[in-house]
Amino acid sequence: MQRRFTLTGLLAALILLAFLQAACRKQEMPVDNMAVVNKALFDTASNFYVEFDEYPDEMRNLPIGVFDSGTGGLTVLEKLLSLDRFDNITGREGRDSILDFAGEHFVYLADQANMPYGNYNAEGNNEYLKELVVKDALFLMDDDYFSNPIEETPTGLKPRAKIIVVACNTATAYGLDLIKSMVEQTGTGVKVIGVINAGVSATLDELQLKGDEKPFAIGVLATPGTIASGAYERTLREELASRGITTQIDIINQPGYGFAEAVDSDPDYVNPLLFAPRSSYRGPVLGEAEGSISQELLGAYNFDFSDNKVLARRSPGGGYASLQLNSAENYARFNMVSLLERHRQSGSGTQIRAIILGCTHYPFYLETLNETLAELREYREDGRYPYRDLIADEITFIDPAVYTAIECYNTLRADGNLAYRITPTKVEAYISVPSNLLVDTCLTGEGLLTYDYKYGRKTGTEEQTTKQVPFSLDNIDENNLKRIEERLPYSYALIAPSLK
Repeated sequence: MQRRFTLTGLLAALILLAFLQAACRKQEMPVDNMAVVNKALFDTASNFYVEFDEYPDEMRNLPIGVFDSGTGGLTVLEKLLSLDRFDNITGREGRDSILDFAGEHFVYLADQANMPYGNYNAEGNNEYLKELVVKDALFLMDDDYFSNPIEETPTGLKPRAKIIVVACNTATAYGLDLIKSMVEQTGTGVKVIGVINAGVSATLDELQLKGDEKPFAIGVLATPGTIASGAYERTLREELASRGITTQIDIINQPGYGFAEAVDSDPDYVNPLLFAPRSSYRGPVLGEAEGSISQELLGAYNFDFSDNKVLARRSPGGGYASLQLNSAENYARFNMVSLLERHRQSGSGTQIRAIILGCTHYPFYLETLNETLAELREYREDGRYPYRDLIADEITFIDPAVYTAIECYNTLRADGNLAYRITPTKVEAYISVPSNLLVDTCLTGEGLLTYDYKYGRKTGTEEQTTKQVPFSLDNIDENNLKRIEERLPYSYALIAPSLK
């Protein structure tokens, strides 16, 4: 009888201990977490709560999660899908004609409804940007999705990610550390990779710097938000110091005004159906302010005016009273010339040897960027060549995507989490769309979030203003889909069959 009492008491004590431990965990909720992180970790009643304790212990067969603010991150997915840099048996560098991620599954999220991310900084709402980035990671770590925009609760089921690739420079700049902190608290063992560190390491590796280098310059072309964060320059300086490189290196930070938005066919920046300037335009305009189109540099820009790729209004004096860019190619030209002009105005005189494409959207127009650079080398004004001496004989364009893919491979291999499947590679692609529960005043005529509503939202609420749904012909712009088909064949081949 005494024995039964002892066992019963012991069992009760163990239950009490477990209860007290759970209570302590609640009390020890990190006070420096963002509200959405605490909701995801501790608040079982929240829309954003994730049951991390249900994460599989064996993760190698889970998918690789990739997210970006739009479809530009598919350039990173493309490098993951097409990478053949390693011997798949030994793991050593060296191509073996077998794709390094053969048989892997991927989940891709384009947070299209909330882009462009760079504008949150411009509107003084970095906190909401950080919350969005954390929510992107939570989507990849959760196991459900909205099957369509009118569902009130998600009914679709998907696998959780074994690694998160932040394929967005702005998201990396503002949210990488937040995601890493949250993921560490989940205890799942999921790793997180961002594109900025990979791009910086790649730049310095490609330049093969020695101790006796002459001063030179590195250009950084990124979104205004990424540039404003200082992430690329800070990381470049830190990496140079860690490598013991003391050469004078000028870093030219050029905000890519409207470039990413134009690539993603944002109607506030490009609209091929228009024939004249319009009031809703948010891209660069003629003027003298930062980010404006300079009347004096029109010859250097060499814009393509055909097929309404520039919307112009002439002034009575014969010049232009209004200019609005209306093609991604012209945005590429504008920002490349702006980078060179910024360096020229600095008076440094150093030659640019490398340009980092600090946005996943920009590699789509690498050909245009190269073409513009070649034109600037030969551009003549008042009998002189203003840019020729600033351009090295060979300039390296750095696309961080391939180096991010390499880091992803090395991380998964080191952790024993490569799938090594013999079945086909698979991609599940999702995109955010405005919630059908929003009132009409929050939406444009095209059904998108209005600018003021998008960038004026508050953090910490339970409101789900956007929903993640599968890619479909209804939510992917026709021009974007054509561009993906032409330039990202691996991604298109795996995504297109599921489009309806």
